[in-house]
Amino acid sequence: MSCGNPHAVPCAEVLDRVYEFIDGEVDGQRRHEIKEHLEECSPCLQEFGLEEAVKAIVKRSCSDPAPPDLRAKVLSHIAAARTELRGDV
Repeated sequence: MSCGNPHAVPCAEVLDRVYEFIDGEVDGQRRHEIKEHLEECSPCLQEFGLEEAVKAIVKRSCSDPAPPDLRAKVLSHIAAARTELRGDV
């Protein structure tokens, strides 16, 4: 996914880190770079909005946080699916 314009941080990297960004798990500089990218790139902003909505729905539906190993496994599967969808495989 890309708007076709050059960015300091590539679209693929922004989308790979979207959950970390939503969870506040990226450092200040990386957070600024991702936020700037989302302000410039409407396809990524749209994807970010979808991911944020899914996370909110899951949060409302689950009373207990996911164990760290489960979270890591889910994020790994999401990254693999994105790679496959981009045709990087």
